[in-house]
Amino acid sequence: MTSFIQLLADTPALFMTVIGALGLTVGSFLNVVIHRLPIMLEKNWRRECQTFLDLEPETEPDRPYNLLVPGSHCPRCQRPVRAWENIPIVSYLLLKGRCAGCRTPISFRYPAIEALTAAVSVAVAWHFGFTWQTAWALALSWSLVCLSFIDFDRQLLPDAITLPVLWMGLFLSLFDVFTDSSSSILGAIFGYLSLWLVYHLFKMATGKEGMGYGDFKLLALLGAWLGWSLLPAVVLLSSLVGAVIGISLIALFRHDRSIPIPFGPYLAIAGWIALMWGHDINTAYMRFAGLSG
Repeated sequence: MTSFIQLLADTPALFMTVIGALGLTVGSFLNVVIHRLPIMLEKNWRRECQTFLDLEPETEPDRPYNLLVPGSHCPRCQRPVRAWENIPIVSYLLLKGRCAGCRTPISFRYPAIEALTAAVSVAVAWHFGFTWQTAWALALSWSLVCLSFIDFDRQLLPDAITLPVLWMGLFLSLFDVFTDSSSSILGAIFGYLSLWLVYHLFKMATGKEGMGYGDFKLLALLGAWLGWSLLPAVVLLSSLVGAVIGISLIALFRHDRSIPIPFGPYLAIAGWIALMWGHDINTAYMRFAGLSG
């Protein structure tokens, strides 16, 4: 095992290949989390409401439903997905994008998320190299991918992901992995309060809610990982990413302007960019500002 780890450290191409394969596997699992976690939370909320309101429980049997049970199956014909049909990207190509049983089309989004997760993973490994920073940056990147798609689908940023990852960022600051503890704590505080303030000012001015509390927690999470000094870059980048994606959705895909586009994915994309190049962006801006002055 030690020799293999040393081989990875000494052979960048092999290291990238292993990380890419790991990213594909994690991406396959993220597809399950993105689909099932909101349903699991909804079921739990329903049970809690029934208990709180002292309502009769549902007559329908409460079958086990979590990230592992039931096993993957076709939603139409209920045919279980066999092991060889669950290989990231490869199985989709072999099956030509259709269920092996009833030939129902399989959404292209599944291999797309797998490919995206692999690409993000390789980029992280290339940027940070064979270091502990890569391991933790991968964990953050995978969490951001998962949160982005859940928020896009359900307008929901689950506490089950945001809060543990936020605490993880605070913990890592004890060892100066990405930033120091003072910067991390202030980043979490300023990240949350800044959007909290914007939310309430917007609500007072318009009577509408411009974003959800999950967005506050996500920016607090990014502040805990990256430090307070990168928060302005994250906010500005998220606005830029939001403008580009929003205009593209309306222009190219005829997105209904009355349907809100969640802010979480934009924050996640901006946070990932800041993770990779945030300090370079800050340095470039300071130089530009100095030259402009």
